[in-house]
Amino acid sequence: MDISAQMLIFATVVERGSISAAARSMGQTPSAVSKQIGLLEDHVHCRLLNRTRTGVSPTEEGHELYQKCKAMAEKFKEAEALILNMDGTPRGKLKIASTVAFGKSQLIPALPDLMAQNPDIQISLDLTDREIDLQSEGFDVAICFAEQRKDPDIVVRRIMQSRRVLCAAPAYLKRRETPKCFADLADHDCLRIAGSSSRNTWHDGDDSFDAQGTFEGNSTDVIFRAALAGIGIARLPCYMANPRFFSGELVHVIPEYSPASTDIVVMFADRRNLAPKTRAFVDFLVREFSDAHDKNRDQIANTGT
Repeated sequence: MDISAQMLIFATVVERGSISAAARSMGQTPSAVSKQIGLLEDHVHCRLLNRTRTGVSPTEEGHELYQKCKAMAEKFKEAEALILNMDGTPRGKLKIASTVAFGKSQLIPALPDLMAQNPDIQISLDLTDREIDLQSEGFDVAICFAEQRKDPDIVVRRIMQSRRVLCAAPAYLKRRETPKCFADLADHDCLRIAGSSSRNTWHDGDDSFDAQGTFEGNSTDVIFRAALAGIGIARLPCYMANPRFFSGELVHVIPEYSPASTDIVVMFADRRNLAPKTRAFVDFLVREFSDAHDKNRDQIANTGT
């Protein structure tokens, strides 16, 4: 492997913060990456990385070299993108991050159509509710709520509007008196999102209520499963609750409750020179889900609740 390739590997290791993470992103073994870093250090006659049990960080000399390697890596990626995009055909591995609930209930069922329309795309999907750093983690796109966008330089495109409703299983409502108004929720087990104070404050116009109960979960999907099990009252997106209203597994609680909606968006790093695979995926999402809010609204109206 020549010196330029070793420099690209070194830049990736510094960006990822560990040899193992860099190796995974490049499809190599950690030992192979470590060997190339060692050869680069031999070539420049100095140590470039401080190695610890938790990862690596550049030495002073390594930091200076990294600036040059980073610039070279960016030029390489531009050239690679230019070549791959010449015929405009979506192809290659598309790395997607998505919130757990949306990914399970909406995205995965839609993927067969996307893959049938774009047979040269390979999907790599990571379902997580944590905050995503697109560039450092190597994702092409991330699907999340609009309020989860922290970096103003990241491009977002709206997929759909998500309305929330209150619901509970018939078994829970059989044990406890069904709440008739928003104030009644104070006497009920309300299902909480762990470690998220803002998402546990439920608003209804000028009124607000800090959801309290005996159960909390780390994702909306966990809350959904807990509601089905009859543990308490949940505030869930319509796209998750509606099918369970029709099946009778959940009951629409306080139908007049109408909290502010939120947007579900897809984030990507740069609109300029967007890879065909990324553009195809973003356009597919918008086509697939843009009218979902209207469908959700109509379906709730048709339940008669």
